[in-house]
Amino acid sequence: MITWMQRHKKWLIITIWISTIAFVGAGFVGWGQYSYGDKAGAVAKVGNVEISMGELQKSYSRLYNQYNQMFQGDFDEEKAKSFGLQAQALKQLTEQALILNLAESYDLSVTDEELLKEIKSQEYFFNKEGVFDKDIYKQVLSRNNMTIKEYEEDLRKELLIQKTFNLLPKEANKNEYKILNTVMSIADKINYKVLTDEQISVDTSDKSLKPFWQSKQQDFMTEVLYEIKYIQQKPVSKTYDDTKISEYYTNNKTHFKDAEGKILPLDKAKPDVIKELDAKATKDAALRTYIAYKKGKLATDANIQSATISTSNNPFNDETLQKVSKLSLVAPFMKPVQVDGNYYIIELIRVIPSEPKSYAQAKALVLPLYVAQKKKEKLLELAQNSLATFTGETTDFITNTDAVKLTDMSIENANNFLVQLFMQDKKRGFIPVNDSTIVLYNILEQKLLNKDQIKQDDTIAKIKSTMFYEGLIKNLNNKYQTEIFIQGL
Repeated sequence: MITWMQRHKKWLIITIWISTIAFVGAGFVGWGQYSYGDKAGAVAKVGNVEISMGELQKSYSRLYNQYNQMFQGDFDEEKAKSFGLQAQALKQLTEQALILNLAESYDLSVTDEELLKEIKSQEYFFNKEGVFDKDIYKQVLSRNNMTIKEYEEDLRKELLIQKTFNLLPKEANKNEYKILNTVMSIADKINYKVLTDEQISVDTSDKSLKPFWQSKQQDFMTEVLYEIKYIQQKPVSKTYDDTKISEYYTNNKTHFKDAEGKILPLDKAKPDVIKELDAKATKDAALRTYIAYKKGKLATDANIQSATISTSNNPFNDETLQKVSKLSLVAPFMKPVQVDGNYYIIELIRVIPSEPKSYAQAKALVLPLYVAQKKKEKLLELAQNSLATFTGETTDFITNTDAVKLTDMSIENANNFLVQLFMQDKKRGFIPVNDSTIVLYNILEQKLLNKDQIKQDDTIAKIKSTMFYEGLIKNLNNKYQTEIFIQGL
């Protein structure tokens, strides 16, 4: 009986809630088509929900800080790249967007009153008396480089996701407790051995590395380069008579207000009026230069400069580069764009397409990928060759909650190992707990523990929540189309 349960206990739990997932999944089919908006400014779109670059950057920063804490400050961009942190951040956002689409389909929303109640409950914004303080609220957000609007939009999304999940079942019934109690009562005495990639050496000579690079050349491409010519229109500063200033002020009074929103009188608004007149004169001068350049009628003393720009070598800004990328040799001129107070009129001369990097250019990028792959392959080979004869540490009877008893592994790895161990149907085998660690195991004995030895806590709720979430995301992925507009993810 114990052996049968050891082999099949993962299905005991899964079958309890599979009908729930199937029921919800059935409700996610055929809810109609969706219109897609402009992709500009978005890195992805999931159903009706767009994901902006700002959201991706915030999600990435949160993940980066979490990893940095885990690594006790020894975390950098290279490690972030090897962990695929940007892809992780985007995955989190796309899953959130799926839930937001579901909320929309149920006509769920977060009222201003609900939002305000949540803000006032957050201790970050309390004063010394433990009461919400609006000034502290503004200061905290300002120190974190976030506007009130941004923060409240993010919080509203979080509350909407919570509200959606609150519709999902969480309580466990008596039969579920009985089944889980039996499953959780199974204990194994095992002999195990931890293998890590630190035991593996890899030949990194050019002779070994070059074939790997050749098989993956399309993954290591140069940037697209744009050869351009441009004219810089610097800010214009002119002297205006009182009539001109007064006329502009009269036609644009609403531009000039004090801190309370009241329109300033002309004498106080005059410096700002002159600034706007100068800005207008600068823009007009840039447009005239653009027209003359386009028609080939530039003044002989016009200062035309040349440059080759790309994503990593961009003296302008991302928006300008994006506009340059949309130019063609048929229509090579770009209307004036403003960067740091100056206007630029740009002409596209040539596009140098992306191409595979040479071995020398790509080597530094290829090397860590090659080492990681080879270590993974050799570690798996070592595990297979060692399985029949290995001798390691022998445990007392342990359950899947006894990670702390496996002292030669991190808690995270021990937890991963035990979760998978109690789902195996083989007496002897090995379990990859991550890309750099494999644990060999041999189950020596099994028994059922007394029920009072098991702490159920909220285990059922966690299992149900995890299974439901995975099933939910899978079905929503089938329902809502996900478009990724950023390359490399």
